[in-house]
Amino acid sequence: MKEKRKPSSSATSPCAKLRAAYHDCFNRWYSEKFLKGQWEKEECVTEWQNYRNCLSQHLEDKHLSRFLEAEEAFGYPSAGRDRDDPSRPFKSSTSSQ
Repeated sequence: MKEKRKPSSSATSPCAKLRAAYHDCFNRWYSEKFLKGQWEKEECVTEWQNYRNCLSQHLEDKHLSRFLEAEEAFGYPSAGRDRDDPSRPFKSSTSSQ
């Protein structure tokens, strides 16, 4: 007899839909544009910010915000950074720096 598997914690998390939206957007951008050298504008920024804001809220609820602080310490952009920040994800390669 097979046991029913529980859904993974990421699938049941409060941010699961936002995570899926970001990953779908990223995978589509990567395969359809980046790999073909068509990286002309910012992509998936809204999805990333929504997902990160959700994570931030729920990590704070569980007193785990130090993980987001560590993320920033390693140079990953936070949702609140300026739009012209060169470390921002998916920044257009054609924008002036």
